[in-house]
Amino acid sequence: MTDLHIAELNIARLKHDINDPRIADFVNNLNRVNAVAERSDGFVWRLKNEDGNSVSMSVTEEPRVIPNLSVWEDVASLEKFVFQTIHKRIYARRAEWFDVMDKMHFVMWPVAVGHKPGLEEAMDRLEKLNRDGPSDEAFDWQHAKSAELWRTERCNGSAA
Repeated sequence: MTDLHIAELNIARLKHDINDPRIADFVNNLNRVNAVAERSDGFVWRLKNEDGNSVSMSVTEEPRVIPNLSVWEDVASLEKFVFQTIHKRIYARRAEWFDVMDKMHFVMWPVAVGHKPGLEEAMDRLEKLNRDGPSDEAFDWQHAKSAELWRTERCNGSAA
């Protein structure tokens, strides 16, 4: 048992407005994917508004940049959700809905058990990763010591 969990932030820039029909498959699957996350072993918490998601929350001046922020017991639990649930099928279609980002857009970091990070803290960690590279305070899949599924998916060509 550890006194730390893993927080993750993923931001993405939509190719079109959230209400555009070309984004409908993504939007229509949000609740399903989020429900699977919340039922997954190791899930602790995720940022959401009264609609049950975080797509309307701003993290940059660009209105089409949307965040996903959650906390998991460990990297392995997050990894199983990402690569072994319905999330994997939605993730595989990301090029349909999202622009390629020019910097890292995903970061993980340790948080104290019970801590629910805010978007400002999460964006600070992402900025740290982009500025300083991976460390114990901000890292990606490649630098997560226990990320075995990511390595397998990367070899198969389906992980970013």
